[in-house]
Amino acid sequence: MGQAKPLNYTALVVEDDPLQRGMLALLLEESDMSVVECESAEAAAVLLDRYGSSLTLMITDINLAGNMTGVELAHFAKQEHPNLCVIVTSAAVGDPDLPIGATFMPKPWVPLDVLREVARAQD
Repeated sequence: MGQAKPLNYTALVVEDDPLQRGMLALLLEESDMSVVECESAEAAAVLLDRYGSSLTLMITDINLAGNMTGVELAHFAKQEHPNLCVIVTSAAVGDPDLPIGATFMPKPWVPLDVLREVARAQD
């Protein structure tokens, strides 16, 4: 008998700071996720259009390179892919106007909190 293949979960990390983007990508890869990285919401929106149905999770900062914010990207992502787990993160103080079902995670985030959200996305 053959063994069952494990599910392949894919995350989209949208962060303009290369160090933070790399840290998130490494954390997710250590959780057995495939990771796609972008530095702008515009680039992420193109990926969501093409591959959004195969994504499990999107983590985005609010302030990104380009004209579109992470909050705008979160609204776009949830509108196009309502089952996508969306996490929005920022060091800015305040309560962003997120779409229903999106989670806000303030910076500095704790890796364990990120992993909890990843586990939630994989359920």
